[in-house]
Amino acid sequence: MDKFRQFCRKYLKSTLLISAVLALIMNVFIETMARHSLFETFRFFAESPLVFLFNVFIIFSTYSIVLLFRRRIFWYVVVSTLWVALGVINGVILLNRMTPFTTKDMANLNDGLSIVTNYLSTGVLILAIIGTLVVIAGMVLLFLFAPKLQQKIHYKRSIATVLLIVIAFFGVWQAAIRTNTVATFFGNLAYAYRDYGVPYCFISTWLNTGIKKPAGYSEAEVQNIFSKGELGDDKTYQTEQKDEDEKHPNILFLQLESFIDPTLVEGFSYSKDPIPNYRKLMKEYSSGYLTVPSVGAGTANTEFESMTGISVKFFGPGEYPYKSVLLERTCESIPYDLKNLGYSTHAIHNHRGAFYGRNKVFRNLGYDTFTSLEYMNNVIKTPRNWAKDGILTDEILDALNSTQGRDYIYTISVQGHGKYPSEQVIENPEIEVTKAPSEEEKWQYEYYVNQVYEMDQFVKDLTDRLSDFDEDVVLVMYGDHLPALDMTEEDMKDGDLFTTQYIIWDNFGMEKQDKNLASYEIGAEVLDRLGIHEGLLTMYHQNYANSSTYLQDLETLAYDMLYGENYIYGGESPFKETDMKMGVKDIKITDIVQIGDDYYIKGENFTEYSKISLDGEVLDTIYLGPTILGLQEEVNPEDVSRMKISQVEKNKEVLSTTE
Repeated sequence: MDKFRQFCRKYLKSTLLISAVLALIMNVFIETMARHSLFETFRFFAESPLVFLFNVFIIFSTYSIVLLFRRRIFWYVVVSTLWVALGVINGVILLNRMTPFTTKDMANLNDGLSIVTNYLSTGVLILAIIGTLVVIAGMVLLFLFAPKLQQKIHYKRSIATVLLIVIAFFGVWQAAIRTNTVATFFGNLAYAYRDYGVPYCFISTWLNTGIKKPAGYSEAEVQNIFSKGELGDDKTYQTEQKDEDEKHPNILFLQLESFIDPTLVEGFSYSKDPIPNYRKLMKEYSSGYLTVPSVGAGTANTEFESMTGISVKFFGPGEYPYKSVLLERTCESIPYDLKNLGYSTHAIHNHRGAFYGRNKVFRNLGYDTFTSLEYMNNVIKTPRNWAKDGILTDEILDALNSTQGRDYIYTISVQGHGKYPSEQVIENPEIEVTKAPSEEEKWQYEYYVNQVYEMDQFVKDLTDRLSDFDEDVVLVMYGDHLPALDMTEEDMKDGDLFTTQYIIWDNFGMEKQDKNLASYEIGAEVLDRLGIHEGLLTMYHQNYANSSTYLQDLETLAYDMLYGENYIYGGESPFKETDMKMGVKDIKITDIVQIGDDYYIKGENFTEYSKISLDGEVLDTIYLGPTILGLQEEVNPEDVSRMKISQVEKNKEVLSTTE
């Protein structure tokens, strides 16, 4: 111990040298965790030495804080622990999905924790918790017993040094950007982390948020995007309720979780076609490739683009508008636009209603109802505990039948979600992988293709049922992104990690028109084929897709709507938050029965997530069936008449309560 103290006292004086060495070691560790290979880290250094050293300097700058304290060992460990945590978390995430760790993930922490058991075993989680507690305990002991500098700190000199490092940090950062050593726009977040380093990219996802104010942004600039006559007399867009006699069909969007054609992945063969029905429909109906904004994750961003017509590339890297601006304000969307034509608007998702904040966000996107997992009965789960998609057929038909008029329904599936097991979990699979690069990949793909096969069967069941529906229906189907499997562009026969395939199915004989689209274009394209031009962004996509300033002007409009002055609407957004109802079926109490000391609630449309509540407090409840619940705690008989039914999701958030 004495020798350790002597060593510390001797070398703690060389703070900047120690910081530089630690920064180098830490960057090697972080990049090795991200690339899952020390060799790949050395290759990164050999191919991009300036980028590598820039990231070392970023880490070095954070160590400068130790100059302000006598407990330098403690603060070295604190800073190092934060960087180690970044490396470990990012490395673990990249084992389970293709999108790296960003600061936006911390905003999604509750959502991540809610599904962590789908990715990590209980044993691993216990070890992680124990490890965290050990680190905290070690920090406390270190603070109490670690040696500290004996001499006084020259605060003026130390503060001046820290300030110089901070100034140098921003100077080097700007120099790296101006010399194109690193980029500020990440078209592919995974590739950006690979090319520009984890520390730089992670910090960029913190500093770069929202849509940046366009150069020359002004009222005239916004209004000049459109030609004469496309806007009102005051050069603004005004919404209005229209009682149209023209017949429009029901419009359904079905976003299929991680759904792709598995035969497009090189190196794999299967005992039979995993998607025979989807493949048949692609030949018979309008179809093509769909460019989506993410790989292996990011469902909410694909649906945001499809609903609004706005590209998420306009936002900060890794940002989810659902977790930022859409929690605070409304946004023009296809649901809002179609409501002006008399449509009722519905969202359906066979997963948690609060995931990605959808139970709040969908109010700001114009939905009248949202049916989430908590409002569904007889849910069958995959071996990885995701709800199977077959249940969605009845939910979609229930939504169609819930109104007399025309409906817009956006359905988000979940069955194809990872993590995909690297060992056999399906004993008698419908489809076997007959060729794979490795044993581990064989089982991952075998699990995946069997989920896809069942999703394909669901598509057939849905289209068969809709074929017999007595109203005109258009059904737009597509995968939200590639599955979270270890894929590269070289693995894909089409050479692209950002494309899935879409189909525009109908039951009244639309003309087949094949075309490749982006997810922010598909809504306007479908409406155009139906003769619907309602909505500012719909009109913009339909009229200006071939403009040389198409994306630039789209970004200006998005900024004006979400962050700017709403010039295009005359200074105020016309879209108001909807009074969205959770579920299309009414949950009712019809009777309260007392048997002995126990109370039973009779009613309609109860689910496993139905709980008896009293004055806002959720009571201990047992689900006995869709028409009866049992109360498992004592209440004052005088309070029984005030009991209600609340739908409570797994993280204890109350989604709705009966009146």
